[in-house]
This record gives sequence, structure tokens and C-alpha cells, in this order.
Amino acid sequence: MNQLEVIIFDVDGTLADTEDIHRRAFNRAFKEFELDWNWTPKLYEELLAISGGGERITYYGADLVEHFRQPDAFEHFVRDLHEVKTNIYAEMLNTGEVPLRPGVERLLNEAREAGLTLAIATSSTFSNLKTLLDRNLPENWMSWFSAIATCDIVSRKKPSPAVYQSVIDILKIDPAHGIAIEDTVNGCVAATSAGLATVITTHFFTRHHHFPNAALVLDSLGEPDHPFRLIQGDAGAHDLVDVALLEHIVAERNEHVQDTAQWEAGIHVATA
Repeated sequence: MNQLEVIIFDVDGTLADTEDIHRRAFNRAFKEFELDWNWTPKLYEELLAISGGGERITYYGADLVEHFRQPDAFEHFVRDLHEVKTNIYAEMLNTGEVPLRPGVERLLNEAREAGLTLAIATSSTFSNLKTLLDRNLPENWMSWFSAIATCDIVSRKKPSPAVYQSVIDILKIDPAHGIAIEDTVNGCVAATSAGLATVITTHFFTRHHHFPNAALVLDSLGEPDHPFRLIQGDAGAHDLVDVALLEHIVAERNEHVQDTAQWEAGIHVATA
């Protein structure tokens, strides 16, 4: 069977355009630690190739390691700095308006009405996720998702498929019946490596990136009065991402896989 059963969402940059909020929170944290670091939008776009805030700090601050006398002192520094940044980020979300991206809530509601399973797979923390969705969805939003995997429970960050594999294992599903919604190259690699068809919605920091294995690359999920802009792939007559389009993507991908398997089997028999 080729039907769609599960939609798995990334969070930062996918559910909401939070990446620049993260960038500004990092810079505020750097000031509190009296660091002369300044992550500009251009630099942050490059740093997004590294999944995880702590991992970005570790990479960027590698030259500081020699200034710490104890072997684990730098790790403690990174952890403390990232904790301050996380608190600043939550404060910024709570005091400002960070809406969901176009089409997100519409698609969530359509999927629930269609009886599809929803899940979340993110390299972010659960606290960041909760702060964001508490502000943008009804109080019972957690009941909407049958599985939520974050970096709090899956330490290996994207592009590792570990966080997606965690969701697949929790739900006990065949990834052939799932689809991921992502926004970064690392996210795309993680999802497709886990066997999921993947739709990419780009934003300022990923608009110039290349996603060779994505089923579709769009500038958003689209709304009836604000259709998406197609960047890569074939969306047919669709101008917004709805359940029907996602079902078509999964069915088409699985038919291609089956046809390829049958062709390879035929070649094997012919040459045996």
C-alpha cells in the first residue's frame, strides 16, 4: 500500500521562522559573557550547517579551548553559555510575536481531520519547542502529536537520521508511509536517510541552498490567499501543501521504488 499515514515536522525554521530569533539570542548571550563575538546573518547562515546551538558554539569557539586549564572546562563553558542563550530565546518568544509560518496550522488541522498521525523530530530542545507552540496553538497541542523527539532524548543531531528513526520506532511505522517537513540541508539529509519522503520550505537562511533528494522545495506551505512559490520538483496543479499533495508525493515515491525493485529483480533473473 502506498498511502500516507504520518507527517513529521521539524521545528525551527519549519513550524516558525525562528532562526533569526536564535541568532539574536546568541549575540545577547555573548555580550553577557563579555565575548566579542557577533553572529551576522551571513555568518549564521554558514553556521546552520552545524545542527545544535551548543555544537555551533563549540565549533565557533574552538580557539578558546587552550585557555581553559581543566579538560572539561570548555565543555562547561559551552553548556553554560548555551543555557543562557536558551533562556534569552524563551524570553524573546514570550515578549514578542513569533507566528507559525504560512500554512502550518492549516496543514496540522487538515491532517488531524484526515486521521493522519502527527509527530515532531527536532534538534532543538523541548523547552524551546514548548515555548513556541504554547504561544501559537491551543492548550491541548501536545495531544495532537503522537511522538515528539528532541535533542533532550536524542543526542545525535541532524544530519544524523537518529531523531527521525526515534520517531519511526516510537510510532512503529514503515517510513515508506511517512513524510517529513523540513527547512535545512541537514534536516533533509536526516529525513531522507531515515527513508522518509521530504518537503522543504525554505526561508532567509536556506533560500540559496540545494536540496537534491527533496521531493519538493517551496518557499512556504502556502495559504489559499498566498500560494507557495515552487523552487524544485513537480507540485502538479497544487499551489499550497495539503493532505492531497502529500499523499500524492508518498504514493509516487513508493511506486517508483516498487518499479525500480521489479526492474532490478528482472535484470537479476535475466542474468542468472
